[in-house]
Amino acid sequence: MLFSIGLVSTFITGGLTGIILGDSTLDINVHDTYFVVAHFHLVMGISALYGMFAGIYHWFPKMFGRMLNKNLGYVHFWATAVCAYGVFFPMHFIGLAGLPRRYYTNTNFPLFDDLQNVNVLITTFAIIGGFFQLVFLYNFFSSIFYGKRTVQNPWKSNTLEWTAPIKHIHGNWEGEIPHVHRWPYDYSKPGHDDDFVPQDVPMKEGEEQLHH
Repeated sequence: MLFSIGLVSTFITGGLTGIILGDSTLDINVHDTYFVVAHFHLVMGISALYGMFAGIYHWFPKMFGRMLNKNLGYVHFWATAVCAYGVFFPMHFIGLAGLPRRYYTNTNFPLFDDLQNVNVLITTFAIIGGFFQLVFLYNFFSSIFYGKRTVQNPWKSNTLEWTAPIKHIHGNWEGEIPHVHRWPYDYSKPGHDDDFVPQDVPMKEGEEQLHH
């Protein structure tokens, strides 16, 4: 869930700078600078990574029958979130200062010497952020063998994929395919003791189908 929220954050913050790049008057000043690098990688890079991580954390129990370590997951998210903004947020400012992208060195241009400290900061965040991806890799591979064994529906989800047994079999379900009796978001429904009602649970007599 944290990585899903992080995706929304980077997609919005990175997307807002696209409005600037879409304005020809403003784009003249920041075209081919690090402002474009920051905008593009927040939207297409970090957001995509967050989506990938969110999917892995979500589907890991179904793939391997075990849970990832939650505490290591928190460490991974917050370190990644801080370092991602630590890398790309300062790039907006050096882009506004005119630092061009695609130059392998800036030492030939004395007017950019004052930006060197910012580049060092960006590099530091990038190295730290890369290091913390090792935490994720350790969590992933160690949890395959030593993670806490999960139940069939660890997220208490209503949708059908969490009614399938955690077995790698053809067809997902053994025997008859479950029937869908209700929509996939019957949470906190009146008349039910549980906070969630799976789709394969038949409707009770007099129960109304809730639509929002």
